[in-house]
Amino acid sequence: MKLALALLWLIHLLPLRLIHALAWLLGQLAYALAKERRRVGLINLRLCFPDMSPAQRRTLIRAHFVEMMKLVLEYGVVWWSSPDRLRNLVEIRGLEHLSRLRDAGEDVILFYPHFVAFEMCAYRLNLEVPLVSVYAHQKNKTLDEQFYKGRNRFNNAYIVSRQESLRSIIKAMRKDHTPFLYLPDQDFGARDSVFVKFFETDAATITGLSRIAGLARAKVVPAIARREGSRFVLDIYPAWENYPSDDVVADTRRMNAFLEERIRETPAQYFWLHKRFKSRPQGEARFY
Repeated sequence: MKLALALLWLIHLLPLRLIHALAWLLGQLAYALAKERRRVGLINLRLCFPDMSPAQRRTLIRAHFVEMMKLVLEYGVVWWSSPDRLRNLVEIRGLEHLSRLRDAGEDVILFYPHFVAFEMCAYRLNLEVPLVSVYAHQKNKTLDEQFYKGRNRFNNAYIVSRQESLRSIIKAMRKDHTPFLYLPDQDFGARDSVFVKFFETDAATITGLSRIAGLARAKVVPAIARREGSRFVLDIYPAWENYPSDDVVADTRRMNAFLEERIRETPAQYFWLHKRFKSRPQGEARFY
Protein backbone atom coordinates (compact mmCIF):
# COMPACT_ATOMS: atom_id res chain seq x y z
CA MET A 1 0.00 0.00 0.00
CA LYS A 2 2.88 2.37 0.70
CA LEU A 3 4.13 1.77 -2.83
CA ALA A 4 0.67 2.53 -4.25
CA LEU A 5 0.54 5.80 -2.29
CA ALA A 6 4.03 6.69 -3.54
CA LEU A 7 2.85 6.12 -7.12
CA LEU A 8 -0.19 8.33 -6.52
CA TRP A 9 2.11 11.04 -5.19
CA LEU A 10 4.21 10.88 -8.36
CA ILE A 11 1.15 10.82 -10.61
CA HIS A 12 -0.29 13.95 -9.00
CA LEU A 13 2.67 15.91 -10.41
CA LEU A 14 1.42 15.26 -13.96
CA PRO A 15 -1.01 17.50 -15.83
CA LEU A 16 -4.55 16.25 -15.41
CA ARG A 17 -4.84 15.43 -19.12
CA LEU A 18 -1.99 12.94 -18.77
CA ILE A 19 -3.51 11.51 -15.58
CA HIS A 20 -6.77 10.94 -17.43
CA ALA A 21 -4.95 9.38 -20.40
CA LEU A 22 -3.35 6.89 -18.01
CA ALA A 23 -6.77 6.28 -16.46
CA TRP A 24 -8.17 5.47 -19.91
CA LEU A 25 -5.60 2.70 -20.35
CA LEU A 26 -6.16 1.33 -16.85
CA GLY A 27 -9.91 1.56 -17.36
CA GLN A 28 -9.75 -0.71 -20.40
CA LEU A 29 -7.71 -3.21 -18.40
CA ALA A 30 -10.10 -3.05 -15.44
CA TYR A 31 -13.09 -3.57 -17.73
CA ALA A 32 -11.49 -6.72 -19.12
CA LEU A 33 -10.32 -8.16 -15.79
CA ALA A 34 -12.94 -7.14 -13.23
CA LYS A 35 -15.58 -9.56 -14.50
CA GLU A 36 -17.71 -9.59 -11.35
CA ARG A 37 -17.85 -5.79 -11.07
CA ARG A 38 -18.61 -5.57 -14.78
CA ARG A 39 -21.47 -8.05 -14.31
CA VAL A 40 -22.87 -6.00 -11.41
CA GLY A 41 -22.72 -2.82 -13.46
CA LEU A 42 -24.50 -4.40 -16.41
CA ILE A 43 -27.26 -5.75 -14.15
CA ASN A 44 -27.73 -2.28 -12.65
CA LEU A 45 -28.02 -0.74 -16.10
CA ARG A 46 -30.50 -3.39 -17.22
CA LEU A 47 -32.67 -2.66 -14.21
CA CYS A 48 -32.45 1.12 -14.57
CA PHE A 49 -32.51 1.39 -18.38
CA PRO A 50 -34.50 -1.57 -19.73
CA ASP A 51 -34.90 0.14 -23.12
CA MET A 52 -31.14 0.37 -23.60
CA SER A 53 -29.66 -2.35 -25.84
CA PRO A 54 -27.05 -4.80 -24.44
CA ALA A 55 -24.42 -3.22 -26.69
CA GLN A 56 -25.24 0.25 -25.36
CA ARG A 57 -24.97 -0.99 -21.79
CA ARG A 58 -21.57 -2.54 -22.45
CA THR A 59 -20.35 0.72 -24.01
CA LEU A 60 -21.61 2.69 -21.03
CA ILE A 61 -20.01 0.38 -18.47
CA ARG A 62 -16.70 0.45 -20.33
CA ALA A 63 -16.79 4.25 -20.19
CA HIS A 64 -17.69 4.05 -16.51
CA PHE A 65 -14.61 1.94 -15.75
CA VAL A 66 -12.50 4.72 -17.23
CA GLU A 67 -14.31 7.30 -15.08
CA MET A 68 -13.67 5.17 -11.98
CA MET A 69 -9.97 4.87 -12.78
CA LYS A 70 -9.83 8.65 -13.09
CA LEU A 71 -11.27 8.83 -9.58
CA VAL A 72 -8.58 6.49 -8.25
CA LEU A 73 -5.71 8.40 -9.85
CA GLU A 74 -7.16 11.76 -8.80
CA TYR A 75 -6.72 10.89 -5.13
CA GLY A 76 -3.12 12.04 -5.42
CA VAL A 77 -4.33 15.39 -6.74
CA VAL A 78 -6.84 15.95 -3.92
CA TRP A 79 -4.41 14.83 -1.21
CA TRP A 80 -1.26 16.66 -2.25
CA SER A 81 -1.98 19.39 -4.81
CA SER A 82 -2.00 23.01 -3.74
CA PRO A 83 -5.27 24.80 -2.96
CA ASP A 84 -4.63 27.01 -6.00
CA ARG A 85 -4.54 23.97 -8.26
CA LEU A 86 -7.83 22.71 -6.85
CA ARG A 87 -9.41 26.13 -7.35
CA ASN A 88 -8.25 26.17 -10.96
CA LEU A 89 -9.55 22.66 -11.62
CA VAL A 90 -13.01 22.98 -10.09
CA GLU A 91 -15.70 25.54 -10.84
CA ILE A 92 -18.41 25.91 -8.18
CA ARG A 93 -21.75 27.07 -9.52
CA GLY A 94 -24.54 28.11 -7.18
CA LEU A 95 -22.47 28.61 -4.03
CA GLU A 96 -24.79 31.49 -3.18
CA HIS A 97 -27.59 29.01 -2.47
CA LEU A 98 -25.49 27.62 0.37
CA SER A 99 -24.02 30.91 1.54
CA ARG A 100 -27.39 32.64 1.92
CA LEU A 101 -28.71 29.89 4.17
CA ARG A 102 -25.63 29.90 6.39
CA ASP A 103 -25.71 33.70 6.62
CA ALA A 104 -29.33 33.44 7.74
CA GLY A 105 -28.37 31.02 10.51
CA GLU A 106 -29.84 27.94 8.83
CA ASP A 107 -28.40 24.46 9.19
CA VAL A 108 -27.85 22.66 5.89
CA ILE A 109 -27.61 19.10 4.63
CA LEU A 110 -25.88 18.81 1.28
CA PHE A 111 -27.44 15.91 -0.63
CA TYR A 112 -24.28 14.73 -2.38
CA PRO A 113 -24.78 11.55 -4.46
CA HIS A 114 -22.07 9.17 -5.63
CA PHE A 115 -20.80 10.69 -8.84
CA VAL A 116 -17.19 9.97 -9.73
CA ALA A 117 -16.03 13.59 -9.26
CA PHE A 118 -17.32 13.68 -5.68
CA GLU A 119 -13.87 13.62 -4.01
CA MET A 120 -12.32 16.36 -6.11
CA CYS A 121 -15.32 18.65 -5.72
CA ALA A 122 -15.70 18.00 -1.99
CA TYR A 123 -12.11 19.07 -1.37
CA ARG A 124 -12.66 22.15 -3.51
CA LEU A 125 -15.83 23.06 -1.59
CA ASN A 126 -13.99 22.57 1.70
CA LEU A 127 -11.73 25.45 0.69
CA GLU A 128 -14.79 27.71 0.81
CA VAL A 129 -16.83 26.36 3.73
CA PRO A 130 -16.34 23.93 6.63
CA LEU A 131 -17.97 20.56 6.16
CA VAL A 132 -19.29 17.73 8.33
CA SER A 133 -18.84 14.25 6.88
CA VAL A 134 -19.25 10.67 8.02
CA TYR A 135 -16.16 8.48 7.80
CA ALA A 136 -16.02 4.69 7.44
CA HIS A 137 -12.65 3.29 8.50
CA GLN A 138 -10.64 1.37 5.91
CA LYS A 139 -9.40 -2.15 6.60
CA ASN A 140 -5.85 -1.28 5.59
CA LYS A 141 -4.25 0.83 8.33
CA THR A 142 -1.94 2.77 6.01
CA LEU A 143 -4.79 3.63 3.64
CA ASP A 144 -7.07 4.49 6.55
CA GLU A 145 -4.53 6.95 7.92
CA GLN A 146 -4.10 8.58 4.52
CA PHE A 147 -7.83 8.95 3.91
CA TYR A 148 -8.34 10.47 7.34
CA LYS A 149 -5.36 12.79 6.96
CA GLY A 150 -6.61 13.84 3.52
CA ARG A 151 -10.06 14.68 4.84
CA ASN A 152 -8.44 16.97 7.42
CA ARG A 153 -5.86 18.60 5.17
CA PHE A 154 -7.48 22.06 5.28
CA ASN A 155 -8.29 21.93 9.01
CA ASN A 156 -11.82 22.78 7.99
CA ALA A 157 -13.71 19.50 8.40
CA TYR A 158 -15.63 17.82 11.20
CA ILE A 159 -15.39 14.07 10.69
CA VAL A 160 -17.89 11.83 12.43
CA SER A 161 -17.30 8.08 12.56
CA ARG A 162 -20.05 5.92 11.07
CA GLN A 163 -20.23 4.22 14.48
CA GLU A 164 -21.21 7.47 16.23
CA SER A 165 -24.78 8.51 16.86
CA LEU A 166 -27.00 10.84 14.87
CA ARG A 167 -26.68 13.26 17.78
CA SER A 168 -22.97 13.64 16.98
CA ILE A 169 -23.77 14.64 13.40
CA ILE A 170 -26.38 17.21 14.43
CA LYS A 171 -24.04 18.65 17.08
CA ALA A 172 -21.30 19.09 14.47
CA MET A 173 -23.77 20.70 12.04
CA ARG A 174 -24.84 23.27 14.60
CA LYS A 175 -21.27 24.38 15.21
CA ASP A 176 -21.07 27.50 13.02
CA HIS A 177 -23.96 26.12 10.89
CA THR A 178 -21.56 23.71 9.20
CA PRO A 179 -23.07 21.91 6.19
CA PHE A 180 -23.36 18.13 6.46
CA LEU A 181 -22.10 16.38 3.31
CA TYR A 182 -24.44 13.40 3.05
CA LEU A 183 -24.28 10.50 0.55
CA PRO A 184 -27.42 8.40 1.18
CA ASP A 185 -27.83 6.90 -2.30
CA GLN A 186 -26.45 3.38 -1.81
CA ASP A 187 -27.87 0.12 -0.48
CA PHE A 188 -27.10 0.02 3.25
CA GLY A 189 -29.47 -2.89 3.89
CA ALA A 190 -33.17 -3.08 4.62
CA ARG A 191 -32.84 -1.69 8.15
CA ASP A 192 -33.70 2.02 8.29
CA SER A 193 -34.65 1.82 4.60
CA VAL A 194 -37.82 1.79 2.57
CA PHE A 195 -38.32 0.21 -0.84
CA VAL A 196 -39.03 2.95 -3.36
CA LYS A 197 -38.44 3.21 -7.08
CA PHE A 198 -34.96 3.95 -8.34
CA PHE A 199 -35.57 4.29 -12.05
CA GLU A 200 -37.64 1.20 -12.94
CA THR A 201 -36.95 -0.99 -9.90
CA ASP A 202 -37.67 -0.87 -6.17
CA ALA A 203 -34.47 -0.19 -4.23
CA ALA A 204 -33.78 -0.24 -0.49
CA THR A 205 -33.22 3.46 0.17
CA ILE A 206 -32.33 4.85 3.55
CA THR A 207 -34.65 7.51 4.92
CA GLY A 208 -31.86 9.45 6.62
CA LEU A 209 -32.10 12.56 4.45
CA SER A 210 -35.70 13.18 5.47
CA ARG A 211 -35.24 12.08 9.08
CA ILE A 212 -32.09 14.10 9.77
CA ALA A 213 -33.50 17.18 8.06
CA GLY A 214 -36.57 16.94 10.31
CA LEU A 215 -34.65 16.34 13.53
CA ALA A 216 -32.06 19.04 12.82
CA ARG A 217 -34.61 21.45 11.28
CA ALA A 218 -32.14 21.71 8.41
CA LYS A 219 -32.53 22.73 4.78
CA VAL A 220 -31.63 20.17 2.10
CA VAL A 221 -29.44 21.52 -0.70
CA PRO A 222 -28.51 19.14 -3.55
CA ALA A 223 -24.95 19.30 -4.88
CA ILE A 224 -23.78 17.34 -7.93
CA ALA A 225 -20.13 16.83 -8.87
CA ARG A 226 -19.23 16.28 -12.51
CA ARG A 227 -16.25 16.11 -14.81
CA GLU A 228 -16.24 18.29 -17.89
CA GLY A 229 -13.22 17.27 -19.93
CA SER A 230 -10.13 17.87 -17.81
CA ARG A 231 -11.97 20.16 -15.42
CA PHE A 232 -14.72 19.73 -12.85
CA VAL A 233 -17.98 21.45 -12.00
CA LEU A 234 -19.82 21.38 -8.70
CA ASP A 235 -23.43 22.45 -9.18
CA ILE A 236 -25.17 23.55 -5.98
CA TYR A 237 -28.95 23.72 -6.38
CA PRO A 238 -31.52 25.78 -4.47
CA ALA A 239 -32.80 24.27 -1.23
CA TRP A 240 -35.79 21.99 -1.66
CA GLU A 241 -39.08 23.57 -0.70
CA ASN A 242 -41.46 21.74 1.64
CA TYR A 243 -38.84 19.18 2.59
CA PRO A 244 -39.10 17.17 4.70
CA SER A 245 -42.83 16.55 4.55
CA ASP A 246 -44.88 14.38 6.88
CA ASP A 247 -44.48 11.44 4.47
CA VAL A 248 -41.00 9.92 4.73
CA VAL A 249 -41.65 7.49 1.87
CA ALA A 250 -42.63 10.34 -0.47
CA ASP A 251 -39.55 12.29 0.67
CA THR A 252 -37.30 9.34 -0.11
CA ARG A 253 -38.84 8.84 -3.53
CA ARG A 254 -38.38 12.56 -4.20
CA MET A 255 -34.67 12.16 -3.46
CA ASN A 256 -34.39 9.28 -5.93
CA ALA A 257 -36.37 11.12 -8.61
CA PHE A 258 -34.03 14.11 -8.42
CA LEU A 259 -31.03 11.79 -8.61
CA GLU A 260 -32.43 10.01 -11.66
CA GLU A 261 -32.65 13.32 -13.53
CA ARG A 262 -29.02 14.11 -12.76
CA ILE A 263 -27.82 10.61 -13.72
CA ARG A 264 -29.50 10.89 -17.13
CA GLU A 265 -27.40 14.01 -17.76
CA THR A 266 -24.07 12.18 -17.29
CA PRO A 267 -24.82 8.45 -16.97
CA ALA A 268 -21.21 7.23 -17.21
CA GLN A 269 -20.24 9.27 -14.15
CA TYR A 270 -22.56 7.63 -11.63
CA PHE A 271 -21.43 4.71 -9.41
CA TRP A 272 -22.75 1.68 -11.32
CA LEU A 273 -20.44 -0.97 -9.80
CA HIS A 274 -22.15 -0.89 -6.39
CA LYS A 275 -24.84 -3.54 -5.76
CA ARG A 276 -27.60 -0.97 -5.56
CA PHE A 277 -30.37 -3.56 -5.64
CA LYS A 278 -28.77 -6.10 -3.31
CA SER A 279 -31.49 -5.90 -0.63
CA ARG A 280 -34.84 -7.21 -1.80
CA PRO A 281 -38.33 -7.29 -0.30
CA GLN A 282 -39.09 -10.52 1.50
CA GLY A 283 -39.73 -13.35 -0.91
CA GLU A 284 -38.36 -11.55 -3.96
CA ALA A 285 -35.53 -13.16 -5.97
CA ARG A 286 -32.07 -11.61 -5.81
CA PHE A 287 -30.58 -9.90 -8.84
CA TYR A 288 -26.90 -10.57 -8.31
